[in-house]
Order: sequence, then structure tokens, then C-alpha cells
Amino acid sequence: MTKHPINQIFKTIDARNLQKFFNLSVLTLLILATAFSLNTDSAFAQESANSNSFNPQAILREALEWIDSLGAVGAIAFIALYIIATVAFFPGSILTLGAGVIFGAVLGSLYVFIGATLGATAAFLVGRYLARGWVAGKIADNKKFAAIDQAVGKEGLKIVLLTRLSPIFPFNLLNYAFGITGVSLQDYFIGSLGMIPGTIMYVYIGSLASNLAMIGTEAQPTNPTLQWAIRILGLIATVAVTVYVTRIARKALEEEL
Repeated sequence: MTKHPINQIFKTIDARNLQKFFNLSVLTLLILATAFSLNTDSAFAQESANSNSFNPQAILREALEWIDSLGAVGAIAFIALYIIATVAFFPGSILTLGAGVIFGAVLGSLYVFIGATLGATAAFLVGRYLARGWVAGKIADNKKFAAIDQAVGKEGLKIVLLTRLSPIFPFNLLNYAFGITGVSLQDYFIGSLGMIPGTIMYVYIGSLASNLAMIGTEAQPTNPTLQWAIRILGLIATVAVTVYVTRIARKALEEEL
């Protein structure tokens, strides 16, 4: 497995090589789409970083560096870490981007989807059987969830799928919140398929950051212009599809609620 300095990639994301990439016109689309989608995780990222001595972002980055050093078993460790992070309310965006850096777009998307699905299912079960009172208190005054709770009783699978495609509620808390609704575990699990478009987009961005860090090094591809043209076209297509699907899902969800 190719070694990638995780912290270096995150710290130099505004450095000279990335600045060149930012000059490309497609970055405007990337920024808009990323800002549009990141609102779900950002709220809980801020809540998690509640003291100077506890920095979940730093913990996750160090964990990613460790995973990158594990070789073939790194995939298993990553999935386990994603499950724990989901249950513990850690921001998933860092791990999702990191998967692209370490594993690439294809395998990274697969590992993130497995980890996120299992983590979300674990949180669902905790919310249903172990922390029902705590979860109910957290969402008691949330009008959006009250609407979701009513709708999920009629069409559980459809509502779960739509909320995954178009998040209107923080991802980590929503996992617990669904546990106190009437949705079945089967419908909830299948509804996790709605995470696929967003997962692919974030992992793809992470893989581009990894490739970007190689510019000007010995690991740079022999024909970087062609390869970057293909990557940029792939990015545009990925973002466009994700935004399109998200808008359709949000509209359908608004009609249901």
C-alpha cells in the first residue's frame, strides 16, 4: 500500500500545489457542492470539540496515519474505526476524506459505506434499546424530527432513504433518533443505501487531495495533464450527480413531511 502522510496532506491543502488546483474553474462547483453537503457533519464536529484538551479531528487524523501503516489489515481497522466514530458522535467527514487518501476512490468508498452502515445500525440499536430516554430528550423540541417521526410510521424505508440522500438532520444524531421511531431494523438498514452518492463524492475529493500531494515529486504520473483532465471530469460528474440526486430527494422529502 502506498504511504500517504495524512497530516501533511491536510495541513498543506492550502499550499502551493493545491493553490494551482484551486485556480481551475471547476473548483467553484466543488466548493459550492461541498459546502452544501457538509452542513450535516459540521454542527456535530463543533459540538464534539468542546475543550482545548480534546480534539476529535486530531485524534482521527492520527488514527488514519496508524491505519495507513498497517498494510493489508488497514481496511479492517478503518471500518472498525468508522463504526466507533459514528457511535461516538465523531465527525465522519475527516474519515471519509481520509479513506480517499489512503485507499483511493473505489476501495475507499466501499470501506466508508460498510463502516458508516454498520456504525449507523449500531447507533440505531443503542437508541432503541439502551439510550431511548436520552435520545428522546435530545430531539424533543425538534420540529423536523417530529415530522419525520410521523412520516416514518407510514413509509419507513422511503423516509430513511430520503433522509440519507438529503440530510436535513445531523447524521450521527439521526442514527440514534430513528431508533425510537417505529421504523423496522430491516427498512433502516436498507435505507442506508442512500448514503452512497455523498460517500462517493467525499472519498473522491480525498483521493484527489492525495494525488495533488504528489505533484512535483518522483511519484508524479508520467502524463499528469491527461490524468488530471480525467480526474477533473470525474469530479465534475460525481458532484453534479450528487447535487442533482440530493435536490430531488430533498424535494420529495419536503412533500412527504
